[in-house]
Amino acid sequence: SEVVVQAVCRQIKDWQAKRLPCVPVAVNISWRQFRNPRRLLATLDEALSATGVDPAFLEIELTESSAMQDIASAIATIRLLNERGLSCAIDDFGTGYSSLSALKRFPIRKLKVDRSFVIDIDNDPNDAAIVKAIIAMAHALRLKVVAEGVETQSHLEYLRGLKCDQMQGYLFSPPLAAEKIEGFLK
Repeated sequence: SEVVVQAVCRQIKDWQAKRLPCVPVAVNISWRQFRNPRRLLATLDEALSATGVDPAFLEIELTESSAMQDIASAIATIRLLNERGLSCAIDDFGTGYSSLSALKRFPIRKLKVDRSFVIDIDNDPNDAAIVKAIIAMAHALRLKVVAEGVETQSHLEYLRGLKCDQMQGYLFSPPLAAEKIEGFLK
């Protein structure tokens, strides 16, 4: 929502003012928001302009199922975001019905593998095979891969072995309020 985008930009600006090492912050955008690119772009432009935050610190996430609802429109909107210096990622990858021919046309930089596959990679050979295939496919398309739901050391080691680019999950930290993230950034 507009309020979330503005709050995230203000938070990034606050961390930068405190001279904390900043990392990009991902914001999930609903299909409803994505379907109205003019309003979405105005919201993003306004928040970035008001705070002076570099667009490189804001990452836009769209779920796989949302991205596939209107592929041509999604591609056009992602291109407009990229022109503004914003990067885009497909979230919850593996849970929707992606067309691989569409996926290769998406001007995205990152896929986020849904936690439902990651959580059982050391118990379910099918989930392990799916995660391995997603990572290999993404790398072949020159995309970064984030594994969601990393909760154990064995998850971490398996994903490192597959050269997964980034990981997130309770192994590293539960979700935190902005004030508590400052300790991580320090």
